[in-house]
Amino acid sequence: MSLIRWQMILGLGAALALLPAARAQQFTPHIGYVYPAGGKQGSSFELTLGGQYLDGVTNAFVTGSGISATVISYVKPITIQQFNDLRERLTELMKKKMAGSRPMFGRFGKRGSDSSTKSSWTSEDDKELDDIRKKIANFVRKPANPAIVETVTVKVSVSADAEPGERELRLRTTLGLTNPLLFCVSQLPEFTKKPAKLDDNVKSFEELKALRNKPEQTAVGPYESSITLPAIVNGQIMAGGVDRYRFRAAKGQRLVAAAAARELIPYISDAVPGWFQATLALYDASGQQVDYADHFRFHPDPVLLYEVPADGEYTLEIHDSIYRGREDFVYRITLGELPFMTGIFPLGGKAGTQTTVALKGWNLPATSLTLDAKDDGVRQISVRKDGQPSNLVPFAVDTLPESLEQEPNNSQDAAHRVTLPIIVNGRVAQPGDRDVFSFTGNAGDEIVAEVHARRLDSPLDSLLKLTDITGKQLALNDDHEDKASGLNTHHADSYLRVKLPASGTYFVHLGDTQRKGGAELAYRLRIGAPQADFALRIAPSSISVRPGATVPVTAYALRRDGFSGEISLSLKDAPSDFTLSGARVPPGQDKVRFTITAPSSSSDAPVALRIEGRAIIQGREIRRLAVPAEDMMQAFAYRHLVPAKELQVASAGLPPMMGRFAGKAPTSSPRILSSMPVRIPVGGTASVRVGMPTTTFFGSLELELNEAPSGIVIEKTSAAGMGTEIVLRADAKAKPGQQGNLIVSVSVNPKGQFAGKGKGMAMLRRNVATLPAISFEIVGK
Repeated sequence: MSLIRWQMILGLGAALALLPAARAQQFTPHIGYVYPAGGKQGSSFELTLGGQYLDGVTNAFVTGSGISATVISYVKPITIQQFNDLRERLTELMKKKMAGSRPMFGRFGKRGSDSSTKSSWTSEDDKELDDIRKKIANFVRKPANPAIVETVTVKVSVSADAEPGERELRLRTTLGLTNPLLFCVSQLPEFTKKPAKLDDNVKSFEELKALRNKPEQTAVGPYESSITLPAIVNGQIMAGGVDRYRFRAAKGQRLVAAAAARELIPYISDAVPGWFQATLALYDASGQQVDYADHFRFHPDPVLLYEVPADGEYTLEIHDSIYRGREDFVYRITLGELPFMTGIFPLGGKAGTQTTVALKGWNLPATSLTLDAKDDGVRQISVRKDGQPSNLVPFAVDTLPESLEQEPNNSQDAAHRVTLPIIVNGRVAQPGDRDVFSFTGNAGDEIVAEVHARRLDSPLDSLLKLTDITGKQLALNDDHEDKASGLNTHHADSYLRVKLPASGTYFVHLGDTQRKGGAELAYRLRIGAPQADFALRIAPSSISVRPGATVPVTAYALRRDGFSGEISLSLKDAPSDFTLSGARVPPGQDKVRFTITAPSSSSDAPVALRIEGRAIIQGREIRRLAVPAEDMMQAFAYRHLVPAKELQVASAGLPPMMGRFAGKAPTSSPRILSSMPVRIPVGGTASVRVGMPTTTFFGSLELELNEAPSGIVIEKTSAAGMGTEIVLRADAKAKPGQQGNLIVSVSVNPKGQFAGKGKGMAMLRRNVATLPAISFEIVGK
C-alpha cells in the first residue's frame, strides 16, 4: 500500500472512527445506582439507572444466563443552551396563546372572530407549553450530584429458572461499556417502592414552581406500605426520607431483617462516610420500638434478629443514620423467618480433607456442616432451610497442617506448643483473653505470624506480639493492610515477619485490641516460614475498545511474605485474536500498565476475558488468576480495589485504519517493530520503530507519553520508511534498573483547511489511538 493511501485511510479513520475513542478518553461512562437492585425469578419489571456520560446508550447486559434486558429510554438534563432555546420557544408559544385570546373584530367593526385571522392554538400547544415550563422550572445550572444526573430505564425479564444470587449489570453507550453494579436474583416475593423523583406527585408547572420557591417542601415525607412475609423490599432514601413496612407476625417467630445498602454500592465518591449508612428499627402495634440496629458487627449494613413475643402487627423502619438521602441511597431488605448464619467454627480447613464446621445463627437446618476442602483459597458457603438459602459466609482452605487451639493457654507458662509450619484455629473466648503459642526456632530463621479473622467475617480486632523466653517483646502489630480486601475499611488482621535473633523458644501472643471476647471472635493463626506468593487485580473490569484497536489497563500485584519476583501475564482460554503487550509485572513492582489489543471484528455482546499471572517461586511455577476490580473512591479521598465478578471487553465501532473505505478488509492496529524491551541509558536516548506513518490526510500525528514514568520523555519522532521512529530520552531522574511499560497516545494535529474546524477537529487533537505497550529498561551510561 502506498504512503499516500496509508495517509488517506488513517486520516479518514481518525475523522470518522476515532472520535468516539477520543471522547471516551475524556469522559468514561459511569453508572452510580441501579434501582431496584434485583428481582424475583419469573418476573418482569423496569429498572432505573443513574449515571453520567451515558449518551447513546443502546444495550444493557447482565452476567449469567436467564435474564434479558432492553433499554427503553434515556433522559439527560438540559444544558444551558437548551435552556435558552426553551425560553425562546416559550416566548413564541405565549405570544401565540395571547393572540388567540384577544377579542377579534370582524370586517364591520363588530366584536367577534374572523376565521381568516383566528389563532390556531391547540391542545398540543397546551401540552408543549406545560412541558417546557416544567423543564425550565426543573433546570439546575449546577446539579448537586452530576455523577448520577442522567437516567436510563431498562426493561428486565428474569426467567423462572434463572440461578439465584448476585450478578453484574453494565450498559453499553456511545463512549463504551460502563462499570458494573450488583443485580440480585431472588426466590422470594419482592415489593418495590416507586423510583424516587422530586416531581413524583407534581402534575403541573404551578406545583413545581411552588416547590422550588419553598425548598423545605421538597423534603420527602414518610413512606408506608403493607407487606406479607417472607419478602424482599426495595427502596430509595431521599433527604429526610423514612420508609416503613407493616407486616403481621406470630408469637415465637424468629425474624431476620437483613439490609443490603453498602453491599449494593460499596463506595460513593462524593458522600461521607462514603456509603449509605442505613439504620433499621422495629416497632410493635403500639408504636413502641422493640429492636434497633445501625450495623452488623463491623459491617455497615444493619441486621435485626428478633424473636416475636406476641401475635400482632409490626413495623420495620429504615432511614439514613443522619437523614441524608439521594437517588443512589438504594436498599434491599430481606425480611422473614429465614436462615441466617452469624458464624462458623473453624473458619477454614486443610486442602484435600473434609472439615466439619459448627454453625451458629437463626433458623438454621442443622448445627454443623461437613465441607470438602479442595483447592486452596477462600470460598463462600451457605445452608438452606425450606428451600431458602442463608447468607454467605467465607471459608478458607490452605495446604499447611492445621490444629485447634488448646486451652488453657493464657500465658507463656501455659502456652500451646506447636510445630511449624502450622495454622491454628481458635477463639478469643472471654473478654481480655490472650492466647499464647510457643515454638522452637533457630538463629536467623525468618518467621511469619499472620491472623485471618476480619477477612473471614470474624469481628476479632487482633493484636499480635512475639516474645522470647524471657518475655522480651521482639515485635508487635495491630493492623496490617491487605489491598486484596477491598471492601474492608478497617484492616484489623495482624501480621508479623521477624528474623529470630537466637536459637530457642519463642512465643506468639494473640488477643483482641479492644479486649473483647466471645465465641464469635474466631481466628486462623498461621505461624511458620514465609510462604512467598502473590495475587493479582486487573482494573478496570469494563473495557471498551474499537475492533483492532489497543487500550491500556492496569495490573496490581499484591505480593505476600516478601515475594519480589517477576510476574508474567497471559490470557487464559481467551477468544482468538485478543493480544496483550507489556504483559509483565517487573521484579519488586506492585503495579504496571499494559495493553490489550482487540480482534479486527466487533462483537454484539461483551466478551469475558480471564488473565493469569505466573511466577517462579522457590523453583516452582505458581499460577494465579487475576481478579477483575474497580478502582473506587470513598468520600473524596480514599481509594479501594473492589473485586468484580468478570472482566468484560466490549469491542464495537469502526476499525482504526478504516481499510474498508479503501475496499479492503480492516487493517490491524499499529505494531511495535523493534525488539522489546527497549534499553534507554541514563542521560541518553534509544529508538523504537512503529508500523505507522507520521502524517495523515488531516494533519500530522503527534505522540505523547500517557502517565510517563519519571525521567522518560519522547524527544522526537520522524518518518522511517513506511513507519515512524520514536526517540526516547532518559534524564537524571531515571534510575538504572528501572523497568516498566510506556503507554503512547496518538493524536492528530490538523493542518491547512482542517485546522481549527469545529469540535471534531478539537477531538482529534486529543487521544485518537493508543500504541501497544512499549516495554523499557533503564541502563547505566
